[in-house]
Amino acid sequence: MAFWQLTLPTSPETADALTNFLWEQGALGVVEEEIPPAAPSLRAFFADTASSTGLVRALTDYQASLRSLGFAVARVDPDVTSLHDGEWASAWQQSFPPIEVGERLLVVPPWEAREDRSRSGRIPVVIEPGRAFGTGHHGSTEGCLVLLEQALASPSRQATPVLDIGTGTGILAVAAVKLGAPTVLALDTDPDAIAAARLNADRNACGDRVALEMKGPEETFAPPFPLVVANLLTHTHLAFRTHYERLTAAGGSLILGGILADEDAQVASALGTSGFTLTARVTIEGWASLRFRAPASHR
Repeated sequence: MAFWQLTLPTSPETADALTNFLWEQGALGVVEEEIPPAAPSLRAFFADTASSTGLVRALTDYQASLRSLGFAVARVDPDVTSLHDGEWASAWQQSFPPIEVGERLLVVPPWEAREDRSRSGRIPVVIEPGRAFGTGHHGSTEGCLVLLEQALASPSRQATPVLDIGTGTGILAVAAVKLGAPTVLALDTDPDAIAAARLNADRNACGDRVALEMKGPEETFAPPFPLVVANLLTHTHLAFRTHYERLTAAGGSLILGGILADEDAQVASALGTSGFTLTARVTIEGWASLRFRAPASHR
């Protein structure tokens, strides 16, 4: 069987929109690549039953619509090449090598997971790349993992139940359990994400400690959590501010990712109006992840 590989330049402002569009066009996989000094780009894979000219035409029209909304989109035609079965599998797998994160974590895809990986002294988190967001290879996910590891570093914190808002692949929920959290409630409104997170939790032998619910924070009325994580986009954090206040226990920690580095002050200011104090910041590849301490008592 043959496949199409479609490659196009992107930017932090348009990467998510273009990725979602490519999934909607029937992509079998989409990879975001940020390898300096080259410009960020997306690689998407399609079965050759899809029309390559139709894909290029649809994508060109969508890029034009983004420009009309004021987004800076490079006027470069997407590159489409043909791959055979083995080449597609190799190209896909090479895009997700094992990656060391923080002081203790090792994020690996299933085809790289081996028993001897644990001998490195790092904790393996096995994640299947798929339609849901979160493989550890994106700066926003990596930053959240670093802050999550720090938050769960002390023995007292390891008894902390965690709320994961917008779980995606479940990578933060799985990592939290691997780092000592007794339970995680993981939320997402996307059924593909829930399915991916369930698969990854089971693959890491922690499915019994990760509860998955297809809902958003506005539908969640659980008691406040000592630790809340949310790897979303800036505008979503701003919209969820009151939910973060309600769902984060007094004096607890709130970890937010998916924030462009030049937008973190906006998020910190908004959370500050609810009494949250910024305690840590990690910036990776232009993405900021922030850790806040909730006020000692809620209003």
